[in-house]
Amino acid sequence: MSKIEVKHLAKRFKFAKQPLLNEVNFNLEENEIYGLFGENGAGKSTLMSMIADYNRPSAGQILFDGQEVHENDEALSEIYFMNQDDMYTRKDKVAQIFSFVESMYQDYDVELQEKLVKEFKLDVNQKLNKLSTGYQSIVKIIISLCVPCKFIMMDEPTLGLDARNREIFQTNLIETYSENPRTFVISTHIIDEIDRIISHVLLLQDGVIKMNGSIDEVSSKSYSVSGPAEDVNSYIDGVKVLDEEQLGRYKTVHFMDQLPDREVPASVDIEKMKLQKLLVYIMDRGEL
Repeated sequence: MSKIEVKHLAKRFKFAKQPLLNEVNFNLEENEIYGLFGENGAGKSTLMSMIADYNRPSAGQILFDGQEVHENDEALSEIYFMNQDDMYTRKDKVAQIFSFVESMYQDYDVELQEKLVKEFKLDVNQKLNKLSTGYQSIVKIIISLCVPCKFIMMDEPTLGLDARNREIFQTNLIETYSENPRTFVISTHIIDEIDRIISHVLLLQDGVIKMNGSIDEVSSKSYSVSGPAEDVNSYIDGVKVLDEEQLGRYKTVHFMDQLPDREVPASVDIEKMKLQKLLVYIMDRGEL
């Protein structure tokens, strides 16, 4: 099983007071779907670009199966980075871009590409620079899902997509992952839309990884408890509350802890805490 190791990674810019990334450590295991989250400017795109060797770190290592990825053709052939920069000649037609990428990868999935072109209703005879932002994202999504790489990183893949096309993307990501498992790293601000897809959470903040865990680990101890305020307060007595909301007598509290070892009042409802709620809390407060 292949994996990518990020060790003591740092990125500093010449005139910046603080490093963008500092002591970033995590692994990307094979056949997982990661959600990479963080505020604007946290360094998510820079981090992914360094893993794909588009950008050099100021310090630290990025290893693919124990070998440095930098100028390592064998490793880099297994890593694909979809970003929002101009990756292809913008005056080329979409069909030309697809043909170029197909020529670069021996096992490029042409059948899946044709299926996605139809589902997204993409005009392959249009020039890339004549497409809307959403359809430019679709071109990149199609390529990302069709390349035969073990590690695929997608930076804001749904930028400009309407609800219909976001659903097509999610459905086909799940289908292609089920048929041909590999690792996806998805960076997005629309957390609610991918929390049902991802298997692992990475939260980047203040130059470090603040959260690194499986979605099962995170959800198994993240709860929202709702009901009449007096009943909720009685039930959660002693629990460290992350956040709470109250409307009249009705109260909802959110916490990351084990459920209290006491009987749940009949008037109280317990649900798993929404991932977006948890991550927004951490990003706002900087800690759990």
